[in-house]
Amino acid sequence: MDARVWTTLTGDTLAEDAVEVTGPESVLPGTFRIEEVATTSIAAATLSAGELLRLRGIEPGRVSVDTRHAAASFHSESHIRVDGEPVPFSAPLSGDYRANDGWVRLHCNYPRHVSAVCWGLGVPATRAAFEKVVAAKSKFEVESAVVGAGGAAAVLRTREEWLAHKQGQASATLPVADIRTLGPSEPVRLFESDRPLGGVRILDLTHVIAGPVAGRVLAAHGATVMHIGSAQLPTVPPLAVDTGMGKLSAYVDLETEAGRSRLRKLIARADVVLQGFRPGSLVAKGFSPEAIAELRPGIVIADLSAYGWEGPWARRRGFDSLVQMASGIADEGGKIAGLDGPGPLPVQALDHATGWLTAAAIMTAVRRAATDGGTQHVRTSLAGTGHWLDSLGRKDSEVSEFDVAEFLEDADSPLGRLTRVKMAGVLPGSNPWWVEGTRVPGSDRAVW
Repeated sequence: MDARVWTTLTGDTLAEDAVEVTGPESVLPGTFRIEEVATTSIAAATLSAGELLRLRGIEPGRVSVDTRHAAASFHSESHIRVDGEPVPFSAPLSGDYRANDGWVRLHCNYPRHVSAVCWGLGVPATRAAFEKVVAAKSKFEVESAVVGAGGAAAVLRTREEWLAHKQGQASATLPVADIRTLGPSEPVRLFESDRPLGGVRILDLTHVIAGPVAGRVLAAHGATVMHIGSAQLPTVPPLAVDTGMGKLSAYVDLETEAGRSRLRKLIARADVVLQGFRPGSLVAKGFSPEAIAELRPGIVIADLSAYGWEGPWARRRGFDSLVQMASGIADEGGKIAGLDGPGPLPVQALDHATGWLTAAAIMTAVRRAATDGGTQHVRTSLAGTGHWLDSLGRKDSEVSEFDVAEFLEDADSPLGRLTRVKMAGVLPGSNPWWVEGTRVPGSDRAVW
């Protein structure tokens, strides 16, 4: 485990025997040290849960993480099954496209992103049309046109190009998680419970992977997590099923005043607001960190972004695959694999690690709010996680095969019989578990 992460989160030095890491050093292909990122981020969240137990007078015991279980958790969306069948989803227009001077990735998992590509490049929504128009343009011209139209795209950059870029320089200064006191309040009282987050109410305003993973982790440690979505917003079904474990699911339309009023009432009785909207989007709806703090002094506010809260891309849309392209990770992966183009990581490591780190930071902030008081503001980013991954160096050991079935379990849910990856991270004082499986989207009332 990289002990620096614990120091960044808490300011404390991690005891040498605090975490036991088991399993082979290398269980995933490639040279990036994804196993260390996975075990460290899972350990950090489990340790943070343990400190909440200690605050409740319960001895947490020694935390342990298995590298194989960590790897399975970082690829959990590929293992999810409902009644034995994969959850179908197709995004045929997402992918890497060759421009006349390099490569660019277009993110087209959602209809609005497809529309942005069509509008920005002036083409119909077909793979052939995308390939033809991109091939005739420079990679930066394509990126600029799509992003300018409100879409999501990223040029394949080398690590050196990224570090020379103003956003790369800004991202290199970001910690894996930032926790600051936003304003004063009396210490928050934790309800009596034998679980780390028992009685803690969390609003989960996130989508895709990183934010929902954070909410899933918090639910496994006993929090009441309510995911807020909208019937008007599209989802990626396998991700929604995989990350919805243990959560309530309610719909609130934030485009209406009635919906915004409902969210304000939910915030007023919540302990944590976790949000992964595009930077500035929730603020425009009247929910800045300061406004949330005014509604509920002593609350924990967690903001998760793609490129971080500093630099010229602080408000840019982004996803794991795009950050890999922009930051040099995909370029290095392609070269190592001998590819003429990008080579992505074998799992969505930036998403999953950021999710676990966000959960760790939230639990640390909840503990701080309970002991010292104050409204706490947590910030994490995929780019900051990517910089940390890069800083760990490279591995050259042989990949050890393992049977993922050891880390799968079956569970009932309103959707059917689920096969899922078990919750990772052993906490003897109160092992994490989900009360139930994923619920039908929007099936709960938006009330506490």
